[in-house]
Amino acid sequence: MNSQKHRSTTQIDPVPDDLESARAKLVYIYLEAADGATAEELGDILAMKKINILSVLNSLSSAGYIERTGSEYVVTN
Repeated sequence: MNSQKHRSTTQIDPVPDDLESARAKLVYIYLEAADGATAEELGDILAMKKINILSVLNSLSSAGYIERTGSEYVVTN
């Protein structure tokens, strides 16, 4: 009997080389894997304070890695 479960084969692109902050990398990877999230969702899921999430989102947005669509943030293509 085979007890292995099949996992999704979704490919996540590499994290941009110039992202040095561990928090920025974590938020970027989560946004890419989840196809977007709100600041509140990120805070809950990543166990980060909202002020830290907003700071990271602002940095990623200013660098052009993410954009806000409505209340969600998504990775730019």
